[in-house]
Amino acid sequence: MKKEKLLVKRKHTIKRLVKYLLQYRLLFAGAVLLAVISNLLALLGPMLSGFAIDNIEFGAGAVRFDKVFFYAGLMLVCYLISSLLSYALTLLMLHFSKKVAYQLRKEVFETLMGLPVSYFDIHPTGDIISKISYDIDTVNTSLSSDLIAICSSVITVLVSFVMMVVISPKLVLIFVVTVPLSIIMTKKLTGITRPLFRKRSAKMGELNGFVEEMISGQKTLKAYHQEENTIDRFKAKNKEAVDAYYNADYMGSTVGPCVNGINNLSLTLISVFGAIAYLHGTISLGNISSFVLYSRKFSGPINEAANIMSEFQSALAAAERVFQLIDEPWEAPDDEGARELKNVKGDVELKHVAFGYNEGETIIHDLSMCAEQGKTVAIVGPTGAGKTTLINLLMRFYDVNSGEITVDQKEIHQVTRDSLRRSYAMVLQDTWLFKGTIYENIRYGNEKASREDVIEAAKAANIHNYIMSLPKGYDTVLTDDGTNISKGQKQMLTIARAMLLDARMLILDEATSNVDTRTEIQIQEAMLRLMEGKTCFVIAHRLSTIRNADVILVVRDGDIVEQGKHQELMQAKGFYYQMYQSQFE
Repeated sequence: MKKEKLLVKRKHTIKRLVKYLLQYRLLFAGAVLLAVISNLLALLGPMLSGFAIDNIEFGAGAVRFDKVFFYAGLMLVCYLISSLLSYALTLLMLHFSKKVAYQLRKEVFETLMGLPVSYFDIHPTGDIISKISYDIDTVNTSLSSDLIAICSSVITVLVSFVMMVVISPKLVLIFVVTVPLSIIMTKKLTGITRPLFRKRSAKMGELNGFVEEMISGQKTLKAYHQEENTIDRFKAKNKEAVDAYYNADYMGSTVGPCVNGINNLSLTLISVFGAIAYLHGTISLGNISSFVLYSRKFSGPINEAANIMSEFQSALAAAERVFQLIDEPWEAPDDEGARELKNVKGDVELKHVAFGYNEGETIIHDLSMCAEQGKTVAIVGPTGAGKTTLINLLMRFYDVNSGEITVDQKEIHQVTRDSLRRSYAMVLQDTWLFKGTIYENIRYGNEKASREDVIEAAKAANIHNYIMSLPKGYDTVLTDDGTNISKGQKQMLTIARAMLLDARMLILDEATSNVDTRTEIQIQEAMLRLMEGKTCFVIAHRLSTIRNADVILVVRDGDIVEQGKHQELMQAKGFYYQMYQSQFE
């Protein structure tokens, strides 16, 4: 059953590759035409060589040099033109494979942009990067060289076979034994190598995922003195990848020599029986020479195809991983009849919401809450209580299992995701800045914002003075993820970014958890400006930062166990009181 599924998957992959080839059929047809002409010219060589040899006889003055030089010159012209066409073919295939690789990467990246957040929660970043780089490069390499090589091999084999039948049908009978033997051997060995190449691509993805994870966590790694342990883990991962490479290449490399051995056997038999036929006068020396050359051209592509098959298996395994990503289901489309969420006021309500990331595991059980327009709702609770999950549900990164969420009395499934998410501004604990200028990072969410708007937002976020102290001011280029500035400065830049959004609702998820007290005060001042007139959802572990919230929701094990203002909850001396006291004891 498993073998049948793999076979179906392989056929599907080949069909998909053919589909990409047909997108550029004119280029591919031109390449095939060049390959046909080039090979036909090259195949004239053995025939012309035989004609030249037949004009050489024993004895003084018996050699007809004019004929010999004529056929030799003609053979030289054929090979020269064939070489030029082969060069043109190589350039054309490079252009062709470039287009296919571009299209594949484009589709993969478009797919990544359309996938739901849940996909990235469960798939390592390094493995995804491996698919868009290493696997597509593997497919590209195979298309640029192996594909036309196989087409050329087919042409060469067919023409060579016809010419051998014309020269000596009896000697062709030798291939009745050797060719089926080569086919059986190739089929058996490729059946062994196929899963090995699939494993090789998977192990390479795992290794890339591990390296990406370790590089991004360098500070933590060094802080906990885990260099040696990490090196040992890398050695293990690296050995698995190298072993997978070795096993695949080892078995792949056996195909060529085995087929070549059979081809050498056929050449030996041709030489023996051809010599016997010559002695009996049934074949000329020139025909024997031509037959031997054609037999080499007949056997050579079979041997070459056997070697190419191992590379092609690697390309198919890589293509399977690429198409598996491309075929991942995109984020579910908006419900039929969904409308744009316009003129948002900011009234948000959750009614009997239940949700779990995995089937059978419910994190939020029966949660109901109401956030009125312009009010600040603080969500607190222990780790794993479901605070960040609530944010994921509000933004429709995940959909509820039951219950409903409304914005301005409109159920969020009845509005488009795009308009819903544009109604929120977000400042998260994990700040994200891209490589670019400070100006580009701040106006990231609002490309219509002018430079004056950006400066005003930076001033409101208490980051303007720092920016102006930099040599290039707003044109200062941030390195990857803003590693050349402090966490507090990164946070204030993300607050400035959020200020430029015309959003009536705001989500603050642990926005001050990574900074010192002084910076926290500055960030809080900036956030108060950002929060003015907006419905705000604030997730905080530092309970001192949410004492002025209009309502505090205390979440525990997926349920709201308490709610009210700070003073009310403190007087009740319940779970919130215990949490608050524990932070100051």
